[in-house]
Amino acid sequence: MSGSKEDSRRASSDWRDFFWNPRTHELLGRTGTSWGLVLLFYLIFYLFLAGLFALTMYILLLTLDDYKPTWQDQLDTPGMMIRPKGDQLEIRFSVSDPESWNGFVQNLNSFLTSYNDSHQVQLNDACSPDQYFIQEDSGEVRNNPKRSCQFNRTMLGDCSGMEDRFYGYSKAQPCILIKLNRVIGMLPGKDGQSPYVTCGAKKEDREKMGPLTYFPVNATFNLMYYPYYGKKAQVNYTQPLVAVKFLNASLNTDINVECKVTSNTLMAGSERDKFAGRVSFKLRIDGQEDQ
Repeated sequence: MSGSKEDSRRASSDWRDFFWNPRTHELLGRTGTSWGLVLLFYLIFYLFLAGLFALTMYILLLTLDDYKPTWQDQLDTPGMMIRPKGDQLEIRFSVSDPESWNGFVQNLNSFLTSYNDSHQVQLNDACSPDQYFIQEDSGEVRNNPKRSCQFNRTMLGDCSGMEDRFYGYSKAQPCILIKLNRVIGMLPGKDGQSPYVTCGAKKEDREKMGPLTYFPVNATFNLMYYPYYGKKAQVNYTQPLVAVKFLNASLNTDINVECKVTSNTLMAGSERDKFAGRVSFKLRIDGQEDQ
């Protein structure tokens, strides 16, 4: 029994000596000098890693252009988006309940502020339609900031919010704005033919959608708004828009709508990417049917 206690005391003493040995002044089996050398090694090691990281980042930044991405995905067809967005690309409202569509109206008002004619005339140029607005750099001399072409809000006609401040939502004739996503350097047409938008209902909803009208009347993204040179190089750029107005859509039913862009240079959208060159959304207008 006494031997067991002696062994236990010896093991405890060995553990205390390993943690701190007062005779050799060792901590965890190392002297102060040894610990100093270990800490010095790791300090130098991590300083080297930090310096190497900083050097590689510096070299990487030297290869970047402030105005144009060094590497850019080659998109066959850019994506499309609508305004107002709605909840998960669903435009649903009741004609008799202004609160149900007031948010859509406010969204459109906010989005179209930069398209006001006075704003566009002040900042952008009146360009020649149906041709690209090319602004090349001169060698190493940057032609920045680059100018942009006017897209006046009044070009959207009944969907401009100028003639009808409710964009048709109070009359069960809602307006939807469509835009093509920005891609630097994209040339979306040739031979003076601009890409244009067409909208239609899915097969089961075709009879529900009713007639449509487009603004501008030819429903095109005119070539004069291309190419796009980037947000920093072309600070006043405003994307061209196409507005579609539903004139007599069926009430109290879901209508699945798909809008797509057609161009003689852009490839048709892929089935694997539902936003490539097209956008799908659901429209539902609740109201009282005419008897």
